[in-house]
Amino acid sequence: MEVILLEDVKSLGKKGEIVTINDGYARNFILKKKLGIEATAKNRNDLKLKQANEIKVAKEQFEQAQALAARVEGKAVTVTIKAGEGGKTFGSISTKEISAAVSSQLGLDLDKKKMQLTDPIKSLGTHIVPIRLHKDVTAQLTVKVVEE
Repeated sequence: MEVILLEDVKSLGKKGEIVTINDGYARNFILKKKLGIEATAKNRNDLKLKQANEIKVAKEQFEQAQALAARVEGKAVTVTIKAGEGGKTFGSISTKEISAAVSSQLGLDLDKKKMQLTDPIKSLGTHIVPIRLHKDVTAQLTVKVVEE
């Protein structure tokens, strides 16, 4: 019996694949637990339409991420921090503060979770912050840290 998998099944296949399995295994396990549906002509056509739609949506998201990266690339954001003698800072700059500065200074809404800051910024000067907008799109934002 041919079955279209609705979820990943270990040792059988991934979601969306059409697999051939024994009738008993299909009826008693896969279909019963709603892990797959029978591969009829209608279900195959629905699968093709769904996959085409997913490809279209993924392409749109990629293009939106590229457009946002183009808007962010080359821009600079200024963030202030209290500093003592010799440029020693009190505290640090986190992704939350950078995100707030981007929204107020550039008018862009960037999620703080997309900023890949390994350690909080603890020094004055210019820092490059990578922003992962999509799995294939990463933008570079310049953050200028100045004394308050």
